[in-house]
Formats: sequence, structure tokens, C-alpha cells
Amino acid sequence: MDISILLATMLLCFLIGMPIAYSLAMAAIVGALWIGIPLEAVMLKISDGVSKVAMLTIPFFVLAGAIMAEGGMARRLVAFADVLVGLTRLRGGLSIVNVLATTFLSGISGSAVADTSAIGSVMIPQMEQNGYPRVFATNLTITSSVQALLVPPSHNAVLYSLATGGTISISALFMAGVFPGLLLGFSLIILCLAVAYREKHPHGQTVPAKDAIRIAIDASWGLITLVIILGGILGGIFTAIEAGAIACIWAFFVTMFIYRDYRWRDLPVLLHRTLRTVAMVMTLIACASSVGYIMALTQMPAKMTAFFLSISDNKYVILLLINVLLLVLGTLVDMAPSILIATPILLPVMKNFGVDPVHFGMIMLLNLGIGLCHPPVGAILFVGCAVGKVTIEQVMRKIWPFYAVMFFVLMCVTYLPEISLWLPRQLQVLH
Repeated sequence: MDISILLATMLLCFLIGMPIAYSLAMAAIVGALWIGIPLEAVMLKISDGVSKVAMLTIPFFVLAGAIMAEGGMARRLVAFADVLVGLTRLRGGLSIVNVLATTFLSGISGSAVADTSAIGSVMIPQMEQNGYPRVFATNLTITSSVQALLVPPSHNAVLYSLATGGTISISALFMAGVFPGLLLGFSLIILCLAVAYREKHPHGQTVPAKDAIRIAIDASWGLITLVIILGGILGGIFTAIEAGAIACIWAFFVTMFIYRDYRWRDLPVLLHRTLRTVAMVMTLIACASSVGYIMALTQMPAKMTAFFLSISDNKYVILLLINVLLLVLGTLVDMAPSILIATPILLPVMKNFGVDPVHFGMIMLLNLGIGLCHPPVGAILFVGCAVGKVTIEQVMRKIWPFYAVMFFVLMCVTYLPEISLWLPRQLQVLH
């Protein structure tokens, strides 16, 4: 009954249009009153939720990604990817450029929405001019942007770490996301090649050597951000928080003094937008912490484990059921609240079935990322349609091959845990 009251309150608040953070807070208050817990305890949990040092990672990486994504980096990465792909002269070269540029930007921005907006605004018109269907270009941009949710510095990996109570290393999650993200990118490239040869898409164009060198040097300034983030963390030079701060400083220096595409008068707008995003995330985390506390008191994780055991005691069957549950959740609720709500409930279940928490993090991020490409809540889908100037109906009719690729990658990541765990183990960041 306790759990029913908690979930019913949360669902009712969602249905009447209350903001998700406030819905979580209201559910926590009602749940506390129902089980007789003082409201002071709820307020303390709200306070504890945002008092973790690791939370400093979020504003730094959000700001660094926003500066690089809006400061001309996307255009330079597209040009650099075009140089690399042009050497192969493959059919469908521009579609491969799209995926490759998104991979590069994902390792800088950490945001799928930013990737979709930045890469889409450059690549979709360019692909259409070269004979690619606009809907195909939009679908490719939308789905390849899911890489940003997996590869470092993924903001959502930080959220997952915080949702576990800080028990999972951010560095371990960053490294765990490298191969799943690259696998997704590689799988989309294979799909692009298959479609290109079936639809007779144009070949890639070789860039003259002089231009190629200039483009590579131009893009290298931004790509150094990747070296700062990954090299610094792995080399033990600085922590994830320090890496975010240094990435911010470097991104600002490159954008404002090297590229000089971004106007100084637009900087306050960018900072305001970043602070608003960070404030929303912090509020969500704070309110989700209180809900997680009430869930723990009602023994929801233990009851969920018992429920799944009543269905099957086979780990692989349970993983399939969890995938279905997360896919449905991802289509109905935005990613950040989904992580914060589902992690305290499902992580203990997965631990009981012998699933590594880092591995489960990758399963969750990929599932919820697929949800972002699907209505009714799909943020990436809506941004992609807006940038690509196509309707959601047009996109949904043609997106199914891309869903199939993402589902294939999801199954690989789910049932082959070494895809996620091998690199963190080798780098000795897995605890």
C-alpha cells in the first residue's frame, strides 16, 4: 500500500502537468506523511541530494560543451570528418561524415541535444544539396547523437553516478561508455553503407592536400578538449571535476580567441541558458533524492526483486524484462528524471542478479537514449525535426532501420558485459 500511494501521487502529478521535480517532491511528502516520517527528514534528504562534491562535474561539462557546440566547433569537425572519409571515396561518404562528426562532438559536448542541433544545422542541408533525402539525413543525425549519452563526458553518466549515491566512479562510467558509443557509431556507418549502395548515394569527395592540412589544424584545437578530458583523468593528472573546469577554460579560450566565431555580446545568453539547465538538473537531483529515501523506507527495491524472481530466476530473462521496462520508461519520461527515479529501484535488483553496476549504467543510458528518439517525450527527435525542417510523421515512417540498429547494439551491450567493462578494467578505474 505504501508503494502504491507513492507511485499514485507521482503519476497524478505528472498527469496534471506539474513539473517533474515538483512531482517528485510532492510524492516524497505524501509518502512521508503516509508512513509517518517527519517532513524534516525529507527536507534533509533534499539538501543532501545536492551537497555532493561530484555534482560540480555537471555545470563544468555542460558549459564547456555549450561553448564548443555553439562556437563553430561543429562546422570544423564536419570538415575534418569530411577529410578523413574523403580519402576512402566510399559511396554515401557524407552520411559517414555525419556519424563521424557526431562521434567527435559527442566527446566534447556530452549532450545529445547539443549534438543534434549543432551537427544537424550543418550536415542536413549539406546532405540534401548532395542528393540525400532530407528525412534520411535527419534520422541519421538524431540516432547518431545518442553516442553523446554514452561516451565521455556524458552528463547522464554523471547523473547515474549521483543516483547511485556516489558509489560508482564517474571515471569508470566514462570509460565504460567508450566502446558502446563507438559500437553504435560503427553500426550506423554499416547501415549508411548498405543504404548508400541500395539507393545509389554519391561517393565521398577527396579534399586537396593543402586544404586538408588546414582543416585538420583548425579542428585540432577543439579536439584537444578530448585529450584534456580523457588524458587528464586516465593519467591521474586531475579528477573528473578538475577535467571539467580545465575543459571549460580551454573551450572558452579556443572559441573566443582562436576561432573567434562567437560574439562576446552573446556570451551572457549562453551562460544564462547553461545556468538554467544546471538549476533544473540540480532541482531534479534534490527532489529525486527524497523520493529514493522514501522508496528505501518502503522496501521497494526488495519487493521489486521478489517480483522479478516470481517471474523468472534467469538473469538473462530479467535483463530482457528490464530492457523492456526502461524502453517504455524512456519514451514516457525525459532522461534525467528517468535515471534519478529508476536507478534506486532497479540497481539493487540488478546487483542481486549479479549484474555489475557500471554495466547496468550503460544498459540504462542506451535504453533511455533510444527513448529520446521516440515520441511523445523524445527531446532529440523534436530538436532533429526542427533543425531538419521535417515533420515527426515523416521521420517516424523512415526511422525503423535506425531503431533496429540501436536495438542490436542494445542487445550486444546487455548480453556482452565486456563491451562496457573491458576498458575500465584495463585502465584500473573499475572498483
